[in-house]
Amino acid sequence: MVKITRDQITGMNFHYKHYPLEYFLDAMVRYEFKNIELWGASPHFYVEEMSIQDIRNVKKEIDRRDLSVVCFTPEQCVYPINLAAKEKRIRENSIQYFIKSAEAAKELEAPMLLVTPGWGYENEDRQEAWKRTRDSLEKLAGIAAELDLTLAFEPLTRMESNLVNDAKSLKAMLDEVNSPNLKGMIDTIPMALTKEDFLDYHNLLNQDLVHIHFIDGKPEGHLAWGDGVLPLQKYIDQLSQIGYKGFLTLEYTSYQYVQNPDAAIEKSLEVLSSIIEG
Repeated sequence: MVKITRDQITGMNFHYKHYPLEYFLDAMVRYEFKNIELWGASPHFYVEEMSIQDIRNVKKEIDRRDLSVVCFTPEQCVYPINLAAKEKRIRENSIQYFIKSAEAAKELEAPMLLVTPGWGYENEDRQEAWKRTRDSLEKLAGIAAELDLTLAFEPLTRMESNLVNDAKSLKAMLDEVNSPNLKGMIDTIPMALTKEDFLDYHNLLNQDLVHIHFIDGKPEGHLAWGDGVLPLQKYIDQLSQIGYKGFLTLEYTSYQYVQNPDAAIEKSLEVLSSIIEG
């Protein structure tokens, strides 16, 4: 079996948003991360407000610390971004936002850009919204192919989306778009809420599983390991069993961590240290 290693654990800046980006980058060095996932939002890295030179200046700061960006994740759940929007203007603006984000990912030398399904109105035919997401993803997959990027497509909780919430719907969307530049990923919170696990996803996706947001929960929340109730040992065993070689990002979106973001990292690394290699 493949062992899950410390080098696969990736830091993310979401819960550092009340500190400057440089503080986050310095923390990643201090905690001996080699790789980061960059959350793209103000004040750290909002593509709508950045020039190419601004992006390149951030890349210099990342390079100066010998860090690598493995995935660029532009904010897309609280801003007016929705790939399934019924309103053409909103949908087209959302597509353009992701195109800018793809170009930023290329500048960051990030191999992956994270995308989510968006949502349709609760009182409309779900299939209509599904088709709009599919059409949007087809356009973005074409852009990703031109830029040699992989779109990591993330299921959301039912509160966030009424389209893709589990392994089965994720697989269905991947099959319909049918692009080598669109792959699947997992967030442990939506996975836990649908009572699925890594084997369920692996059995459907196999090599099309390319990335994971690896966090604890109750089962809601994006918590530091040890602050929730999710079965960490089971998850690590399953990831070893399926031979997962990708990254595991510590994505903490709970506001309980923004005042002291380092503490969440320290707690998770302490818990993980006893069950992973390195």
